[in-house]
Amino acid sequence: MAIATVNPTTGQTERTFEPHTDAEVERRIANARAGFEELCRTTFAQRAVWMRAAADLLDSDGDDIARTMTTEMGKTLAAAKAEATKCATAMRFYAEHAEAFLADVPADAEAVKAKNAYVTYQPLGVVLAVMPWNFPLWQVVRFAAPALMAGNAGLLKHASNVPQTALYLGELFARAGFPDGAFQTLLVGSQAVAGIIADDRVQAATLTGSEGAGRSLAAEAGKHLKKTVLELGGSDPYVVMPSADLARAAEVAATARCQNNGQSCIAAKRFIVHKDAYDEFTEHFVKAMSQLTVGDPMHESTDVGPLATEQGRSDVAELVADAVEGGARVLVGGEVPEQDGWWYPPTVVTGVTERMRMFQEEVFGPVAALYRVDSYDEAVALANATTFGLGANAWTSDAGERDRFVRDLQAGLVFVNGMVTSYPHLPFGGVKNSGYGRELSAVGIKEFCNAKAVWIG
Repeated sequence: MAIATVNPTTGQTERTFEPHTDAEVERRIANARAGFEELCRTTFAQRAVWMRAAADLLDSDGDDIARTMTTEMGKTLAAAKAEATKCATAMRFYAEHAEAFLADVPADAEAVKAKNAYVTYQPLGVVLAVMPWNFPLWQVVRFAAPALMAGNAGLLKHASNVPQTALYLGELFARAGFPDGAFQTLLVGSQAVAGIIADDRVQAATLTGSEGAGRSLAAEAGKHLKKTVLELGGSDPYVVMPSADLARAAEVAATARCQNNGQSCIAAKRFIVHKDAYDEFTEHFVKAMSQLTVGDPMHESTDVGPLATEQGRSDVAELVADAVEGGARVLVGGEVPEQDGWWYPPTVVTGVTERMRMFQEEVFGPVAALYRVDSYDEAVALANATTFGLGANAWTSDAGERDRFVRDLQAGLVFVNGMVTSYPHLPFGGVKNSGYGRELSAVGIKEFCNAKAVWIG
């Protein structure tokens, strides 16, 4: 894939970029190692000053970088501005809390026959981050903020369709005062990743992306015994029980399915509704989906913009067509509009069965699969009938059902009576084919640290 800004609203190529040469990649890896050697010897207080400065810069740049994101991958301008704000919030969160998160943990010195014993957390070194286009700032910052505050250096290999956002991130932390080389962007294709992972100066890697990309990176890292964190795809269930506030559940459901134009790993994708709530919920849900405004993502009134790539739009259309050919019924949407750009309307499909690709594959666009079930047990069985396990939503006002959902849903995140969202305060990641390891919170900052046991006699 060429490294280029291709506006999904029009399908036109706006800028192209030459990939970095092997010599430039070598220079940046060397700079990263030198940057790590300097950064890891600074104090948390000094890193916090730089991180807060980065947050201030992002705040001041927010409108401009938001327009860049919208141009490159089609999210609404309002969503892009909110993403920039969220990133600045995460930076300040780690500036404030990193030192406490990584404080030494005392051990029982008497039990291990020592004068003193404790666990100390130390940075691993240079970490390669392979990141996707759908949240081109947030996906990176939720790695970079904790990694830099822990004292690690970062190398960013961003998606090839968001090069301007990638270059902005590669400069942001240096502008804020972090040591030269501490965080850099590599303009390279996916074929260069294996060589970078193999480099002895790179200690670990993290990837957010498809299941296939995760398997490939993990295999390469495994050859060299390097730590990885993977956040992969999702096919999140959205379970609605009769005791729920059905009007509210349907309203949130439309947002949960169509946020970021439907291109989110934690977007609700499979709507599983108890028979006693099905008709009312469906009426509310279809109405909410049909009332979303599809249009120019730069306009304030737009709810849903184009999909980011032509291939992505084709993949979504093929999944819907396959379901319809198999007997599923489209309640709203489902047709590719005849216009420039890569548009697909908010769509609800019912009657999906195991014979259809949509039953197992992740639909990365504003398409909801709607299921009717007869019981709690059937709802949970269907919710878990997927190879993914990232997020899960459950709607109920019954305390017993709530506790059972928390226990029974196979996911890294369970949100009850609300939409799955990532927060700096909560660990983020999945189970099964949705990956392993965690980002964010105290758990996430420790992923790329050496938990070193110290014994003093």
